Order: sequence, then structure tokens, then C-alpha cells
Amino acid sequence: MSTIYRLKASELDERFLAGLKATFGDKEIEIIVSEVSETDYLLKSEANKKRLLQAVENVKNRTNLVEVNLEELE
Repeated sequence: MSTIYRLKASELDERFLAGLKATFGDKEIEIIVSEVSETDYLLKSEANKKRLLQAVENVKNRTNLVEVNLEELE
């Protein structure tokens, strides 16, 4: 069985440990900790990568932009 938990280090607490114990019982587990790069995560999906890179090009070329008047939002 393999499970991936994605959370902030500050969210680690007794509830999290209790959840691990409840899920895996007395089985031996391996915990690997790695820092997550948001950019790498967002670019994993080819569809998402294409959409994000197109958005970057749109900003560079000033095309397909949506402008919002913040005063109108109040």
C-alpha cells in the first residue's frame, strides 16, 4: 500500500500521527520527506503546462488579457 500526504510542515500534529497509526496499524512504514516545488507540481500535467506557458506568452505579448478596475469591485 502506498499513500502520499501533501501538507505543510506546520500542519503536522498529533491528529496526523494518529491518522497514520490508524491507517497502517503495526505495519512497518517508511516516511520520506521532500520539499514540494509549486512550479514543478503545476507543470507536471501536460495540459496544465501548455495552458500556463500560453498564459506567460499572452502576458509577454499583451494579448488575451483581462483588465479589472479594482475601484469597480468595491
